[in-house]
Amino acid sequence: MMSFLPDLATLLAFVAAAFVLTITPGPDMTLFLGRTLSEGRAAGFAAMLGAATGILVHTSLAAFGVSALIAASPEAFLALKIVGAGYLVFLAIQAIRGSSTFRLDGTAARRPHSLFSNWLTGIGINLLNPKIILFFVTFLPQFVSARDSDVAGKLFFLGVFFIVLAVPMSAAMILAADRFAAALKRRPKIMRGIDWLFASVFSAFAVKILLTQGR
Repeated sequence: MMSFLPDLATLLAFVAAAFVLTITPGPDMTLFLGRTLSEGRAAGFAAMLGAATGILVHTSLAAFGVSALIAASPEAFLALKIVGAGYLVFLAIQAIRGSSTFRLDGTAARRPHSLFSNWLTGIGINLLNPKIILFFVTFLPQFVSARDSDVAGKLFFLGVFFIVLAVPMSAAMILAADRFAAALKRRPKIMRGIDWLFASVFSAFAVKILLTQGR
C-alpha cells in the first residue's frame, strides 16, 4: 500500500532541497514579488499559483516520461541520473559565480493585469523555461531507484510534494513582499549566502549520486 511514498531519509533530503530551491531567487520569484509590489497581493498570489501550475505540468511529464524510459532501458535511466548529477554541479558552480539575480526594475504595470492574466504569466514563466524542464527531468530522478516498482508514482508524489512545500513559503514572501524584496536588494550578503547554500546542497546531491552509481 502507498508504494509511491519514499522512505524517510529520502523525504528529508528532498525537503531540504525543496527549501533551498524555493528561497533561491529566480524568474518566478521575481515575477510574483514584482506583481505583488506593483499590483497588490492578489496579483502576486495569482502569479505564484500559475508558476505552481507550470511545475505540476513538468512533474507529470517527468514522472511518466522517466518511468517510460526505465521500462525501456534501465541503463538509459542510469545515464540520465549521471547527467543529472553533472547538471546539479553546473548549477552549483553558477550559483557560486553569483548567477542568481533579483531585479524588480520595470515590473510596474501601466494597467493592472487581470488575475487570470497573472496566472497565465506565472504558468508561462515556468512552463516555457527550458532550464526548468531540464531541471525537473534531472532533479526528481535523483530521489528514486531504477529498481523501484512504482517509479512514476514516486516521481509524481515528489513533484506534488515540492509544490505543497513551496506554496506556503512563497505565500509568506508575498505577504511580506516589501521587507523581503528590500532585504534581498539592499543586502547582497544575504544573496551570496543563499547562493552558497544552494551550491552546497546540490553539490552534495551530485556527489551522492555519483558515488552511489560507482559501486
